[in-house]
Amino acid sequence: PRVCVVGSGPAGFYTAQHILKHHGGARVDIYEKLPVPFGLVRFGVAPDHPEVKNVINAFTQTARSERCAYYGNVTVGKDVTVAELRQAYHAVVLSYGAEDNRVLGIPGENLSGVYSARAFVGWYNGLPENRDLKPDLSCETALILGHGNVALDVARILLSPLHLLRKTDITDGSLAALACSKVKRVWLVGRRGPLQVAFTIKELREMINLPGARPVLNPADFTGLENAIKDAPRPRKRLTELMIKTALEKPGEKTMEVQAVVAQAAAPREWGLKFQRSPQEVLPTTDGRRARGVRMALTRLEGSGDSAKAVPTGDVEELECGLVLSSIGYRSRPLDPAVPFDTQRGVIPNSSGRVEGVPGLYCSGWVKRGPTGVIITTMNDSFDTAQSVLEDLQVGVLDVSASREGFGAVESILGSRGVRPVSFSDWEKIDAAEVARGKAAGKPREKIVDPQEMLQLIGL
Repeated sequence: PRVCVVGSGPAGFYTAQHILKHHGGARVDIYEKLPVPFGLVRFGVAPDHPEVKNVINAFTQTARSERCAYYGNVTVGKDVTVAELRQAYHAVVLSYGAEDNRVLGIPGENLSGVYSARAFVGWYNGLPENRDLKPDLSCETALILGHGNVALDVARILLSPLHLLRKTDITDGSLAALACSKVKRVWLVGRRGPLQVAFTIKELREMINLPGARPVLNPADFTGLENAIKDAPRPRKRLTELMIKTALEKPGEKTMEVQAVVAQAAAPREWGLKFQRSPQEVLPTTDGRRARGVRMALTRLEGSGDSAKAVPTGDVEELECGLVLSSIGYRSRPLDPAVPFDTQRGVIPNSSGRVEGVPGLYCSGWVKRGPTGVIITTMNDSFDTAQSVLEDLQVGVLDVSASREGFGAVESILGSRGVRPVSFSDWEKIDAAEVARGKAAGKPREKIVDPQEMLQLIGL
């Protein structure tokens, strides 16, 4: 059987891997919009988290299998439609992720100095569409809206000592901009309380231990929480205990969490968490062009735990800042009118990855379940979808007796539309060039951020 996977991030690769491993006769073709593979492993994972990128080794093994092929530089929905793919393959799996971000929906959101965390991450990670972001880092205070791991990533990159970033695969353009940055204070603001934060303990601990940056947590925010977490699940309990401990610590108290106490007491930079504040408006400078602060509604919580809702109390507060980054979640977009899409939830309606009402069409990853979780979450989710495909092949829901041409059919469609796909060995040439450029600068790689330059490099 011929199977097609749309998207070459973790969801796409794990789906392909599972199908190839458990069906000796399956052939899987992976299509990707960009010339280069690996999705958010390349463009989402923070540059100072190289260990998280090790999954690329496994994905490379999959792509090199003789029953797997990679076609980059192909935009499904534009260069080739889903209907055309369904005619060329026995099964089509949509694993194209969440390429958009949720919007705040408040006045002033489009002022200069306001960016989505998603675009900011794309900028320092070399995502082609964000290469010209040029964020204004000339202010002292930055405000990040959101309490997830992406918010912490962005805060950490803004406050990291340059010598730590220089050794990573951060783009040289963003490194140069960060070298001139005036930002020395970062507030992370959330609508709900300490018990509802979405970030995990590893990321929080990393932030607390960041050299030259001092955590500023208000002890009053944590009053009475020791009792509230008695019966909480262990990860939530440990996370809250670490926040409480950090809030109560005087600069200079020796503890494991704060190694460089002296350095931290005199830290030139600081960051902090603010709770129960919901952004109402980004306030403009007198010329009406740029952000100068954010007005926030103070909230109280109704209910408890993860389902607690933030309700405005009627009080407001203004926070001065020249940089606003909204980190309130990624969002999937519909790909093709032929594919059902739940705009409310931002997912393709499905059951165990089988797209509702369209036999032979499947989905995995964030476009299947929403933009949450880490790589391992997506791995399990993709194996679940792959299992559905394998079951449907086994019981004959997918008719394998009808032969399908696979890439042969798609190749002529792409050719007629002037689209030149990039192969995996083409990517390996780009990869080698990036690694060679990085070596000269003492980095693991220097990412090429211009797709035209990538295509030139491989002679396309």
